[in-house]
Amino acid sequence: MINTRFRVWCGLVMSTLIAITLLGARAGAHEVQPAIADLTIDGTALTLEIRLALEAPLAGIDLQGLADTDEAAGAERYDALRALPPDGLLAELEAAWPNLRDAITIEAGGTEVAAELAGAKIGAIGNVELTRESVLRLTAALPDDDSTVTVGWAPELGALVLRQQGVEGGYTGLLAGGELSPPIPRDAPAVQSTSDLFTEYLIAGFEHIIPLGIDHILFVLGLFFFALAWGPLLWQVTAFTVAHTITLAMATLGVISIPDNWMWLVEAIIALSITYVAVENLMRPAMDWVRPAVVFGFGLLHGLGFASVLGDFGLPQGQFVTALLAFNIGVEIGQLAVIFVAFLLIVLARLASGVARLDDEEAVVRDLPVIYRAVSLTGSITIAIVGFYWFLERVGAF
Repeated sequence: MINTRFRVWCGLVMSTLIAITLLGARAGAHEVQPAIADLTIDGTALTLEIRLALEAPLAGIDLQGLADTDEAAGAERYDALRALPPDGLLAELEAAWPNLRDAITIEAGGTEVAAELAGAKIGAIGNVELTRESVLRLTAALPDDDSTVTVGWAPELGALVLRQQGVEGGYTGLLAGGELSPPIPRDAPAVQSTSDLFTEYLIAGFEHIIPLGIDHILFVLGLFFFALAWGPLLWQVTAFTVAHTITLAMATLGVISIPDNWMWLVEAIIALSITYVAVENLMRPAMDWVRPAVVFGFGLLHGLGFASVLGDFGLPQGQFVTALLAFNIGVEIGQLAVIFVAFLLIVLARLASGVARLDDEEAVVRDLPVIYRAVSLTGSITIAIVGFYWFLERVGAF
């Protein structure tokens, strides 16, 4: 007979997981992504084209460490800016440009040079629940010498992917927390150590799962909720890992390519995959060969999703394999962290249920599966609903 305290803690664990997944239903539309800047230097003329969600800095939102703009103090202002037509948002940009310019750092030989706003392309309103991309074109006059160039911006503007254009093997790096780029030569690629590059792409891969990859998190939780035994979980995670590694590598190498105007379909099927594995958790009583095969198939699609992110970052030509490997390892660490936290929550609920010892084998065998089945049932139902909601949203049903 399960005591009252046991039931209370079981309910708390379920409530926690429900809250996490319901939060995920909102995070997809407002999640924070790095801005992407293409740097071109032609003698003394510097051009910086930055693709970003312009509404965030205009709303005064501090993006440092932020996963979702809904969590920020300026969320209402941010949503209001989303609804502005391009001309209206451009006017907001022009009014805010003096302050925004002060947050952008461009140095030549250690001396700061001023950036000027040469133009901006504002995306159409479209679906206000989705991120609108804008492109800012900045120019700066450099000293007439051979001094190297350093680029960065204030930490409150979030992460910045900087890509050096116009030279073979140009620098590509992820700058976060107000970090400045290494000195970049005007007519040659910047030299970046293998360890620094590996660390940057490892972090990028991890962050694409935690906190940015809420759809991938729910898919991994769907795999975890299938069975408490490590065997079924290992088969599923292995199938998923192998599959998304294959498509990630093939897409990055250009062997397969999905046009940008068809990525909505990939994202819609990814959402449907979340619902499928969750529903199957409720209907399939035991592991057989079908489950890993289905997970493998969906993993191929998730790999295309990873590739779209990595494609935006770009891969340095001279260290392609290192960057790809580091990004993929970061993704795997993120997935394992999700599984570890989920398992830890269930174990903590078991310990808090009245017998705070793991060496009581009889109690663990008796109680842990009870908690797991309750959490698996509730979590799978919630994940199925969230995934189907995303599917309808991504196919434009509402």
